[in-house]
Amino acid sequence: MKSRIVVLMCWLLASASALAAGVPAQEFVLKNGMKVIVKEDRRAPTVAHMVWYRTGSIDEVSGTTGVAHVLEHMMFKGTKALKPGEFSKKVAALGGRENAFTSKDYTAYYQQIEKTRLPKVMALEADRMANLVLDKKEFDKEIKVVMEERRLRTDDQPIPLVYEALNAVAFNAHPYHHPIVGWMSDLENMTVEDARAWHDRWYAPNNAVLVVTGDVDAQAVLALAQKYYGGIPRKSVGSTRPQVEPPQRGVRRVLVKAPAENPYVALAFKVPVLRDVEKDDDVYALDVLSAVLDGYDNARLNAKLVRTDRVANSAGASYSSIARGPALFMLDGVPARGTTPEQLEMRLRAEVARIAAQGVDDNELQRVKTQLIAEQIYKRDSIFGQAMEIGMMELSGLSHRDIDRIIEKLREVSAAQVQAVAQKYFGDDSLTVATLYPLPLEDKKPAPVATLRH
Repeated sequence: MKSRIVVLMCWLLASASALAAGVPAQEFVLKNGMKVIVKEDRRAPTVAHMVWYRTGSIDEVSGTTGVAHVLEHMMFKGTKALKPGEFSKKVAALGGRENAFTSKDYTAYYQQIEKTRLPKVMALEADRMANLVLDKKEFDKEIKVVMEERRLRTDDQPIPLVYEALNAVAFNAHPYHHPIVGWMSDLENMTVEDARAWHDRWYAPNNAVLVVTGDVDAQAVLALAQKYYGGIPRKSVGSTRPQVEPPQRGVRRVLVKAPAENPYVALAFKVPVLRDVEKDDDVYALDVLSAVLDGYDNARLNAKLVRTDRVANSAGASYSSIARGPALFMLDGVPARGTTPEQLEMRLRAEVARIAAQGVDDNELQRVKTQLIAEQIYKRDSIFGQAMEIGMMELSGLSHRDIDRIIEKLREVSAAQVQAVAQKYFGDDSLTVATLYPLPLEDKKPAPVATLRH
């Protein structure tokens, strides 16, 4: 009965997204090199407008880590035509919502707006691409906000501290070694000139992708893009020098001590990332393996380690194959009372080893794939979700045209392929383990009150 419900859910979601999927996205390139992608979806009179820049913490070097994120903050601090904070006030006055985010691979700015207000937010976004003002006094205030953000979201939080340490150990040479928010010492020594240099180098129309989804006409959006973005001159952007991660030669371990209620363990295995949609079949099998382990309430890790054997309070698996840099397949969990982090580590690995030895049966495989594909389809059920999916594909070096093909490839994954990747990628030489050793909570200093935008 449950499997029939899941199949029905997938069919309903596919039907709900039929209007969105029925009209393919249209792609254009302005004379200045800016790519424009428009996805018409007329289910509601709203529009998502996003500008994605092909730059993130992956492009940073030691000494100025965090600068991509700092510049994201500074993009709200005024242009030649707007005072600090005025951008957000104007969008709010139009009845819209806006924000931005920085990742390892890209930086994006977005507005969600009623469709007739699209020209106004497009004009605002183009203005700060071309006419940003980086004032030293505003920078000096905002860098303190970023440092406080780092304290609140990383330094004072045990799990983020674990993941920061894990990435720093898993990657020696690759820039994924650095946290997106930056190391505190780099933030303390950052200057407005660092932010200005970052904007001058990377913020150009030929290094950006404009994504517009919603109740729009593609040709009308193209005309607006030409009007507002087309006159911004292209730049010689260049590229980041390759920083290739050398082969790992054994298990790497890091212990993090921090005030926390419970211990925690995270295992990261180096695995492939999606580069060729047609040929990289292991990527799809790893996606399905992740779902077998932790893709639904009664998936293997939760069913075995949490509910049956009660060696963990929680246990999970995760994997994202779409990135500019290398990928990690994660296993993690909180040990139950009487179980050590080392014992849970072995139990997590044992569940992968069980799949490597015994495989998965067809019923489990079909249930998991149905759930996984339903989740992929569900992303498209919102205007903003469609824009996010398109942008992430494009900025990771893939094409938005491959979105449907990826779902087809997931459907084609066999039980033998899932077993094969479980056998292939989970040895010691690809593994990094980070363990949280909990200190008494009274050692934790009370967090100061702060207002963080992003």
